Amino acid sequence: MGRTLFQKIWDAHVVHARDDGLVLLYIDRHYFHEGSFHAFNMLRARGIPVRRPDLTFGFGDHYVPTNARRTDAVQDPEIRGIIETFEQNARAHRIRAFDLADPDQGIVHVAGPEQGLTLPGMTVVCGDSHTSTHGALGALAFGIGASEVAHVLATQTIWQSQPRQIRARFEGTLPAGTTAKDMALALIAQIGTGGGLGGAIEFAGSAVRALSVEGRLTLCNMAIEAGARTGMVAPDAITAAWLAGRPHAPAQPDPAWADLHSDADAAFDREVTLDAAAITPMATWGTSPEEAVALSARVPRLEEAPDEARARAWKRSLDYMGLQGGEAMADVRVDRVFLGSCTNSRLEDLRAAAAVLEGRKIAVPMLVSPGSSATKRAAEAEGLDRIFLEAGARWEESGCSLCVSMNGESVGEGERCASTSNRNFAGRQGRGARTHLVSPASAAASALAGRLMQAGA
Repeated sequence: MGRTLFQKIWDAHVVHARDDGLVLLYIDRHYFHEGSFHAFNMLRARGIPVRRPDLTFGFGDHYVPTNARRTDAVQDPEIRGIIETFEQNARAHRIRAFDLADPDQGIVHVAGPEQGLTLPGMTVVCGDSHTSTHGALGALAFGIGASEVAHVLATQTIWQSQPRQIRARFEGTLPAGTTAKDMALALIAQIGTGGGLGGAIEFAGSAVRALSVEGRLTLCNMAIEAGARTGMVAPDAITAAWLAGRPHAPAQPDPAWADLHSDADAAFDREVTLDAAAITPMATWGTSPEEAVALSARVPRLEEAPDEARARAWKRSLDYMGLQGGEAMADVRVDRVFLGSCTNSRLEDLRAAAAVLEGRKIAVPMLVSPGSSATKRAAEAEGLDRIFLEAGARWEESGCSLCVSMNGESVGEGERCASTSNRNFAGRQGRGARTHLVSPASAAASALAGRLMQAGA
C-alpha cells in the first residue's frame, strides 16, 4: 500500500519508535515567540544549552504593539518586560530573532514562510496551535506546549504519537468572490470542530491545487479549528515558484520535493469531499467556527438544530451573540472590523480588501494590521496603505493584535466585530465581544455597509 504525504515526512524524521506507539521525531525548524520564556527558564534552571540555535528562530508577535517598532517605546511595563526577555533569551543562545525593531519582524506564521524558512518536507514546531499554517508548503507542522518547547530547544526532537489521517477534497472551481477562508469555514460547518479531532488533514482536490500559496496558508491555518493537529497541502510548481528568491530558501527547488505527495493507493482514516462550486462567501454567526453559514443566508433557528445537544449549544451561542435566530446575515450590524491575524494578513489579503474599499468610505472603524513588516512595505509600495487610509481605516504595524485582544486592542463588551482572524470564541477579542469570522473582501464590504456583507452584494 502507498503512503500519504504525512506518512512520508513522518517516516523520514523518526529517530526512535517505542513499543507503546510513541515516536521520537527530529525537528527541522523550531519557531518560538515571546510567550516561550517559560521554556528558556526550564533550560536555565538545569544548565542546558539550546542544541541547535541555527535551526531555531524567534518572532516577536503575540505581545508586540501595532503602534510601535521599538521595545523602549512600549508603554506597558509588563509587556515591555516580556518582549525584553524574549530578546535577551535569543541573544544569550545566539538565536536569530526577528524582534520588534527588525525590518523583517512579523507574525511567525506569516513571516516564517515569507522568509523561506519553512520548506517542503520539513518538520516544523512552534509553541502556538496555528503552526499548522506552515503545512501549506508541504511541511509537517504542529503546535506544541511549553514543556515540549523546552524539550525541542534542548534536544531538537519531540515525542509524538501518530495522528489519524484525513483527506479533505475540494473538487471543482470556486465561484468568483469565494476564497480559501470561505472554503475553511464551509468545511468546518460540515464536519464540525471535532471533525478532524487529533488528526492530520491533507487538503486536496482541483480547487486546492488552484489556490495561491497565500490561500493554502489560510486553509492550513484553519485546520486547527476543525480539531486537527495539522493541515497539509502537497507542494507543486506553485509552491516552488512562491519560494524562489526568498532569503532562506534554496536557489533551486530540491528534487526530493517531487515525491512529496500522497501515493494513488494511499489509505486515509477518513475522506471528505466538498463541491467547491457550491461554496459562497461565509461568516460565522455563533461562538464556534462550525457555526457558520453563507453571508447570503440567515442565522439558523433553534428548531432547526439536528439534535438536542446542538440545540443547547446554539442557544448559548445565540444568547451570547445577541441574536434570536432567523435573522438574515446581511441584516446583522457590526461595530468594527479587523483585517489581520496569522489567518488573513498577507499581501493577497490586503489587495482583496483594498479592491473593495478603493474610492469609498467605511461606515464603522476598521483596523488593518499587515502580517509582517515586509508585507507592510510591499503593500505601501503598491499604494494599498493610501486606499485604506483614504477609506477611513487605521493602517498599523504587524502583530497578533486584535485577534487575541492584546495591547489595548479589543472589542468592547456587546460590540460586534467582523474579523479575518480564526477564532470567534466568547471573549476572544475582548470581554463580551461578539466576533464574526469572514474573509478579507467580506471584511471590507462589511466595513463599508456597517453590517455583515459580501463583496459585490
